[in-house]
Amino acid sequence: MNDILADLNDEQKEAVLHLDGALLILAGAGSGKTKTLTTRLAYLIDCVGIDPSSTLTLTFTNKAASEMRNRALNLISNANIAPPLLCTFHRFGLLFLKFHIDSLGRKPNFVLLDNDDKKRVLKLFNSNIQTNVLNSEISNMKNLLISPDVAMQSVENSFYREVARIYKLYNEYLLEKNMLDFDDLLLLSYEVLDKNESLCKKTSQKYNYIMVDEYQDTNLLQYKLLKKLCLCHNNICVVGDDDQSIYGFRGADIKNILDFARNFNDAKIIKLEKNYRSTNEILNAANNLISFNTKRLGKKLKSVVGDGKKVEVLESSDEKDEAKNIIWKIKKLLQNGVGAENIAILFRLNSLSRSIEERLNKEGIPYKLIGAVRFYERAEIKDILSYFRLVINFDDDFSFLRIINRPKRGIGKVTQEKLESFARSKGVSIYGAISNFKDEIPLQAKHINSIVGIFDTLNDLKDRLEISPIEFLEYFKDRIKILDTFENIQDEIDREANIDEFYGSFRDYIEQNPTFSLEDFLNDISLSSDSDANINNAVSCMSVHSSKGLEFEHLFVIGLEDGFFPILRESTDLEEERRLGYVAITRAKSELILSFVKSRFHKGKRELLRKSRFLAESGVLQKNNNRIYKNTKLDSNDNRSKADSFKTNDLVMHKLFGAGRIMEISGSGNNTKLKINFGGNVKNILSSFVERI
Repeated sequence: MNDILADLNDEQKEAVLHLDGALLILAGAGSGKTKTLTTRLAYLIDCVGIDPSSTLTLTFTNKAASEMRNRALNLISNANIAPPLLCTFHRFGLLFLKFHIDSLGRKPNFVLLDNDDKKRVLKLFNSNIQTNVLNSEISNMKNLLISPDVAMQSVENSFYREVARIYKLYNEYLLEKNMLDFDDLLLLSYEVLDKNESLCKKTSQKYNYIMVDEYQDTNLLQYKLLKKLCLCHNNICVVGDDDQSIYGFRGADIKNILDFARNFNDAKIIKLEKNYRSTNEILNAANNLISFNTKRLGKKLKSVVGDGKKVEVLESSDEKDEAKNIIWKIKKLLQNGVGAENIAILFRLNSLSRSIEERLNKEGIPYKLIGAVRFYERAEIKDILSYFRLVINFDDDFSFLRIINRPKRGIGKVTQEKLESFARSKGVSIYGAISNFKDEIPLQAKHINSIVGIFDTLNDLKDRLEISPIEFLEYFKDRIKILDTFENIQDEIDREANIDEFYGSFRDYIEQNPTFSLEDFLNDISLSSDSDANINNAVSCMSVHSSKGLEFEHLFVIGLEDGFFPILRESTDLEEERRLGYVAITRAKSELILSFVKSRFHKGKRELLRKSRFLAESGVLQKNNNRIYKNTKLDSNDNRSKADSFKTNDLVMHKLFGAGRIMEISGSGNNTKLKINFGGNVKNILSSFVERI
């Protein structure tokens, strides 16, 4: 026990030693939350003697789950114990439904759609709403526990009536084809538990100690599922940071963490405020910025590292000048021996990366754009995966229609539609139609023969798979020439390299999993995400959202102008924008450079901009007397007659309330009164008590 607790600070130790009852570990950025959570799991198993199978630890990405599992197992001295269940929410749903989905009248051999497949299905239902919008709206409804029938009844405008219509058709299609999307993994798990109280009790009693990572990112459905799992006990330990709740657009509900003590009786709250990542200068900026938020439990990060370099603010005339200045600084870092993997550039909007990418390319600096097309979503890889899925389930029409002409077999769209329509009229899959009604199918003989040939090949692949996965792979490579599908010779080298990379990863998976199953391999891929990608020896460029959970010695944050960071729209949640700023700042370990421009080309025109209010709220403006902080004329209509005059929309600073925006002005001279919005807190202030930023 002493060894397990040896490296913990007092607050971490207190969290680990807490056994029964609800516990919220409010863990600031860089405060060792993963260490605390994994140590607590190891302590329960190795020191208290809790059966590992009685524990359930949930997180959001495979990468995080893998890291936590390895760290926990390294702390456990008994090497012979069965490993505890530590996985993502969605993998838990997948495992649970494999055993219990039959209680909903569904078959356990369902096909799991990834996001790309989901969009392809949605495109089948001809709608005037963009597929990405439909995808997002349907996902939101599922995570809010809104069924298609309820959605159809409760809509009041034409847009949501159309969304509800597609939602109903989409769900019916998935049910007919025995398919599930990611949201279904949790939604159907919840429905199983909600409709079967005895199973719910049994499941809750099985998982007697539940832990949840990144609790601030949970949505309503995840909260409801956790409540079901805690039906018979209150032993839930969650770790999270309300100041890093940045996924409201995905349905994450900050109220889950803010109201934890009310939702789970007699909950204890332990704050982890010692930061092991960043310098005091960086943390002061983060603490100052987030202090302007009102919806928070409240904590203040303190550096263990020390003071470090001052936060630098970089002014540029426009986006090209900004890129030139930043890349010049990066070149200096590289020349001084800093590894490219220790440098990152963050932006609030993806569109801001273009000028940065162009300059990096021009200077020949290797970089990686996080959030580009994922490897497993490339067309040639999706084709291979569709074949693999068919080997497991010949009735998977969705996958079959993808590969029916890949490589080319002369089976056009009209022929495919006739085939699908005939199978549907018989109430069977395409494979069922070929097997039982081949002579009745209204297609040319050559097309029938081609389709029969596909299933013959799939049968041969299935036979090889039973012999060995390596023989299956070699036979697949020999028989299925995926590259022949594509005509663009310029892409051929990249596609061939991608296919070879895939075959290599497949071999690695076989070697690393002695009890290999093709179904597990496919499920692991479907559950993978951008967050699981490795960052190679290159400068990382990514959105602030993509950066969460990462850290870099040298960090640049660009686009710090009002309207770009924070985004300022009618629907903007300024507190979430501020939390994004907090996340961005706390990614930096040693050096932080915040960049703004006077003007930026955006949406077809050049705009004059004001530097972000976050620069003032974080306190970095007051720490530096460089000329870049002097007031600048950013609006051609702003003809100020005196330095101390004010206009509506001016950004001002108050010594107590911080930065705010002037809404109204009344009076004159020494009696000038300003109505100011301080991040949602509106005050009437005499002009002599504020200064324009």
